[in-house]
Amino acid sequence: MAPRLQPIEKPDEPEIQSTYQMMRQKFGTVLTPLKVVTARMPESLGVNRELQKFREEIQLDSELKLMVGMLTSEINGCGFCVDLAQSETVRKNLRMEKFNALAEYQTSPLFSDRERAALAYAEETTRQKNVSDATFEELRTHFNEQEIVEITWLNAFQNYTNLVNIPLKIESDGLCAITQSETQLDHDE
Repeated sequence: MAPRLQPIEKPDEPEIQSTYQMMRQKFGTVLTPLKVVTARMPESLGVNRELQKFREEIQLDSELKLMVGMLTSEINGCGFCVDLAQSETVRKNLRMEKFNALAEYQTSPLFSDRERAALAYAEETTRQKNVSDATFEELRTHFNEQEIVEITWLNAFQNYTNLVNIPLKIESDGLCAITQSETQLDHDE
């Protein structure tokens, strides 16, 4: 399915051109949100870079950060963000089996009580835009206040990203497949 706005393959802005080149090196392709949104709103590039940088500085472990983002994106139906999270999972050598079981996090033995609490919080927040006292108290038994704020911020950031991509019909770029191919080539060498 094509995005609602035609991707801009050759932007005029030099900074966007250089970002396209960096994306090709990092992902093997230029990300569609960059071609659809950023190419039309170059001033958003700096904001998005800062948000991504801030996301990386969050102290929660990488696996939990990715799980919160991927579950949020699955709930919202953002194919691009799910694909990006799967790609990061492969790149960071995390267990894809666990990510494939996110829909069953409440009952799957792959998830710890700590992970279940974070995922339940992210799910309820995404679906209801609020959480019950019981959900919050369960989260509090497994995380300190800073971690709770980090999970809340990650969920909000992922919802923001989803709300940019979904209305514009920005779907998967096949990033996970590209990353798996590159990883396989590295192992074969």
